[in-house]
Amino acid sequence: MLDLLMAWYKRYLSDPQAVLLLVLLIIGFTIVITMGHMLAPVLAAVVIAYLLESLVQLLRRYGSRRVVAVTIVWLAFVAFLLFLVVGMIPLLSAQVAQFIPEVANYWAQAEKFLYTLPTKYSFISQEHIDIIAHDLQEFITVGGKKVLATSSLQFITTGAITVIVYLILLPLMVFFFLKDKWLILNWLGGFLPRDRSLASQVWAEMDKQLGNYVRGKVWEILIVAVVSYIVFALFGLKYAFLLAVVNGLSVIIPYVGATLVTIPIAAVAFFQWGWSAEFAWLFIAYLVIQALDGNLLVPYLFGNVVNVHPIAIIISILVFGGLWGFWGVFFAIPLATLVNALLRAWPRAEINNENPQANS
Repeated sequence: MLDLLMAWYKRYLSDPQAVLLLVLLIIGFTIVITMGHMLAPVLAAVVIAYLLESLVQLLRRYGSRRVVAVTIVWLAFVAFLLFLVVGMIPLLSAQVAQFIPEVANYWAQAEKFLYTLPTKYSFISQEHIDIIAHDLQEFITVGGKKVLATSSLQFITTGAITVIVYLILLPLMVFFFLKDKWLILNWLGGFLPRDRSLASQVWAEMDKQLGNYVRGKVWEILIVAVVSYIVFALFGLKYAFLLAVVNGLSVIIPYVGATLVTIPIAAVAFFQWGWSAEFAWLFIAYLVIQALDGNLLVPYLFGNVVNVHPIAIIISILVFGGLWGFWGVFFAIPLATLVNALLRAWPRAEINNENPQANS
C-alpha cells in the first residue's frame, strides 16, 4: 500500500509547479470558506471590478488613458447603482409588499380547488386531499412563523447596516481595484516564486472562461428579465415586475432555476385567470421565453464556455452552492471548468509501469 502511495505521489506531486498550484488552491479555498462571510463586500467588489475591466479595456483600445477610462466606467457604475437603489429596488419592494398579503388568498383558492378534485377524478380520494391540505397548511404556518421571526428588529437593523456598508464600501473598493489593478497584482505576485508557469497557464485558461461566462450570465439575466417583463405586462399579469426579476435571476441556476420559477408564475396566472385562454397563452409565451433562452441566447452568449455535461453542472451547483451559497451557485459552471482545466494541465511524471510490489 505504501508503495502505491509513493508511486502516486511521484506521478502527480513530484513537480514543484504542481505543489505550488496545490498550495495556492488550498490557501484560496481556505480563505473563502473560513472568511467568505466577512469578506463578502471585498469578493463582490472583485467580481464587479473584473466585469468592468472589459469596459476599461474597450475605452483603452480607443486611445483613452487608463485613469480616464477607469473614471468613466466607475462613474457609469455608480450611476447604475443609484438607478437600482432609487428606481428599481423601491418598485420591487412595493410589489413584494403587495404580493405577501395575497398569499393567504391564493392559499384559500388553492384549497378550494383541491377539494373539487375528488368529484372530477375518481382515483383521488377525499382522504388524500385532507392529508395534502394539512401538510401544505402546516408548511405555510411554519414558514410564516420563520418569516415573522426573521423579520424582527434585529434582522431589519442588520439588513440596513449591510446595505449601508455595501453602498459606501463597494463603489470605493471597485474604484481602487480598477485603478490599482496592476499594482495589486504585482504586489500579490511578489509573494509567489518566479517560476509559476503552470499556475499562469491554468489562470490564463480560467480567466478566459470566467470572463466570458460572467459577462454572458449578466447579459442573460438582463435580457431574460426585460423580455419577461414586457411579455407579462402585455398580458396584464399581476406582479409582472417581481416575477420578471425572479425569472431573470433564475438563469443563475441552470436547469433547476427554470423549473422552480415556473411554479410562482403559473400560480399567479392561474389564480388571476383560472383555466382560461389568457392562462394558456401566457404559459405558452413563458415556455417560448425559456426555449429561446436555452436554445438561442445561451449558445450565442456563451459559445463553448458552458460545454459541460448537465450532470457535472448539477453536481457543481450542489457542491459549490453548499460551500459558498449564492456565489458558489453563480460560479458553479466556471468552477467546474477550473476543475477540468486543472485535471488537464496537471503535470504527470512518467514512472516505471512495473508493479511496485514486484520488487519487494
